Amino acid sequence: MEEQLDGVCVVSDRGHRHHRNEDFFAAAHSVTPGGRNAVLAVVCDGVSSSTRPDEASAAAARTACASLRDDLAAGAGPEQAMHDAILRAGAAVNSLADSDRNPEQNSPACTLVAAVVVEDVLTVGWVGDSRVYWVPDDRSAPASRLTEDDSWAAQMVAAGLMPESEAYTDPRAHAITGWLGADAYEVEPHTASFAPESTGVVVVCTDGLWNYAESAAEMAAAVPADARTAPQAATRHLVDFALRSGGHDNVTVALLPFPRTGTRAGSA
Repeated sequence: MEEQLDGVCVVSDRGHRHHRNEDFFAAAHSVTPGGRNAVLAVVCDGVSSSTRPDEASAAAARTACASLRDDLAAGAGPEQAMHDAILRAGAAVNSLADSDRNPEQNSPACTLVAAVVVEDVLTVGWVGDSRVYWVPDDRSAPASRLTEDDSWAAQMVAAGLMPESEAYTDPRAHAITGWLGADAYEVEPHTASFAPESTGVVVVCTDGLWNYAESAAEMAAAVPADARTAPQAATRHLVDFALRSGGHDNVTVALLPFPRTGTRAGSA
């Protein structure tokens, strides 16, 4: 699956090992009441151990995208719009649960990550372990990971119980501790806003990509140097990179040039 809009390109592939793609994405434009242009992308990864994970990711992505688009147009701030979009996406996934389901089966579930660019401000939101990276055009400047995983490994590192290098190589590393679904704990959306000082690209992706480029430096090395000016080719390149690296999972990548054409980057 592939979609290209002004200011965002998304590509999704089922990978080499899965018989179906349990990822889903949605992208859109919006305009605030003050006339500020916004572009947004939502990427969801179905939890394979749940029932109908593909339906969960589709419901979450579509619901969150529509919520963000409409709330921004109605005048909501990006972080509030992101927070509410994630909660509504969670409710949409909850509605897929069967009331008479087998108790040994998990309800439909997925992770969610999203990014919104409103002129020179970037807002991200997430639940789960899909990620957002910032990669500047000037590769002598550091790239950054803008999200923190809801995962066993991240909890171990945050608690000071294990170093990151050890935690992320543990067999339990990718066990998620936050997700959308009827059998999830209370959903706690994470949101944050940034004002990058330079031009660059925002990479929104599932672990089908970042498993092969985990650190910010590794992701920056995988992103083509002309990604901001040729985003469609760069997005395809990142998916191909994941497939060449093994393609063990579904892979979805959204790439948003920053700032959008006709705007300029602000200062942090």
